[in-house]
Amino acid sequence: MTNFVLLLYYVQRGNCIIATTRIMPLHTGKGRSVGTAINDILDYVENPEKTDGGRLITSYQCDSRTADAEFLFAKRQYIAKTGRNRGTDDVLAYQIRQSFVPGEITPEEANRLGRELAMRFTKGNHAFVVCTHIDKAHIHNHIIFNSTSLDCTRKFRNFWGSTKAVRRLNDTICIENGYSIVENPRPHGKSYNKWLGEKPPCQRDQLRMSIDAALEKSPADLEALLALLREMGIEVSPRGKSIRLKAPDGKKFIRLDADSMGESYGVDALMEVLSGKRAHIPGAKKVRQPDPSKVNLLVDIQAKLQAGKGAGYARWASVFNLKQMAHTLNYLTEHGLLEYAALAARTDEATVRCNGLLEQIKAAEQRMAEIAVLRTHIINYSKTRDIYVAYRKAGYSKAFRAEHESEILLHQAAKKYFDELGLKKLPTVKSLQAEYAALLAKKKSAYADYRTARDEMRELLTVKANVDRLMGYEEQEKEPEATRQEEQR
Repeated sequence: MTNFVLLLYYVQRGNCIIATTRIMPLHTGKGRSVGTAINDILDYVENPEKTDGGRLITSYQCDSRTADAEFLFAKRQYIAKTGRNRGTDDVLAYQIRQSFVPGEITPEEANRLGRELAMRFTKGNHAFVVCTHIDKAHIHNHIIFNSTSLDCTRKFRNFWGSTKAVRRLNDTICIENGYSIVENPRPHGKSYNKWLGEKPPCQRDQLRMSIDAALEKSPADLEALLALLREMGIEVSPRGKSIRLKAPDGKKFIRLDADSMGESYGVDALMEVLSGKRAHIPGAKKVRQPDPSKVNLLVDIQAKLQAGKGAGYARWASVFNLKQMAHTLNYLTEHGLLEYAALAARTDEATVRCNGLLEQIKAAEQRMAEIAVLRTHIINYSKTRDIYVAYRKAGYSKAFRAEHESEILLHQAAKKYFDELGLKKLPTVKSLQAEYAALLAKKKSAYADYRTARDEMRELLTVKANVDRLMGYEEQEKEPEATRQEEQR
């Protein structure tokens, strides 16, 4: 293990915790009522033989002994207040499993971290029970939280990347409490649909996928396409000039037009695809990813205190630094930068690439400015040529110059500019415009890459600066410099 890998244990105050997490929705099963479904899972997680006689059970906004009844009551209150009832496929509660490496945490500490994880993940808006099991070689928590909020007006909805969100929060809590984290968390071997939380595509997505599959069979016309959709179980209902579709498990018909289905799925677009006038571009559902947490520089607390900051600031800065250390470690883990040499090399590469793109942009902008000036002089030179020829034929008459002074000055300025550039043959305006357009396109492309490279460079520089401070590399660099200055004195 290198010195840099030891960064993972820099803030260790006690035993090392290597925790894994997972979130799962709890549904009703076959032949089970709502109350039975909740009761079954709570009976398992609250088993006295697993929880040291119930000593390792804690709860929030509910009694662990009657949590099944309280969860069910909250669900009924939600239905009464909102009028919304999902029926048998409703999610009753959610379970988070949190496991620890054998021998590296006490049951009481595991239970405390489980409660903190539940409180911060639910933001205190949902009742939950934390049960710490000690019957296996590894201590692990079962956290069951009610899908219905405490005020019975909202329900927790499993979201895209929730497992990753739980893991990141768990890592942050471990770091903030002085423990290390998993260096390379491995995903469970689950299929995409199960990892997403068993959420089937909506009816519009089902219809789009059916249309995509039907078009792959190259139907001759629209009627043939609709016939293929009927064979797939899609209900087709013409109404006037419009066509309506409904998936096998759909609740209502959806019009086959650009407004309802997307630009590539309107009747006109499909007719053009069938006639060969355009290629079909399957529509992709846009999913907005949450913005990742930004890594910030650690605060030099001692310097701030010397500058006059108080004890309150020191407490805030300590918590801030712990959070930034967690973000830094998450970044290093996610990008596979667990060796300092790799981090330094990636930072140097990002800096060189960013500076290279910036130089390309500056060179393109400089050449574009030169083209703009040259083009202006060429146009002025061409427009004033006849006037200047007449001026010369008039023997450079003062009266003629006074009458056409602006044109003559423009012509002379253009001629002087060409001489300074050493141009013997002037380029055409058309060629200059083509070069300008090519440079503009190159600049736009380079600028898009530059912004990405700049953000990556800034983040890497921040992460490296945090690592240097944590590992003491910053001080090691200052000492030789201070020695050199002392020798010079």
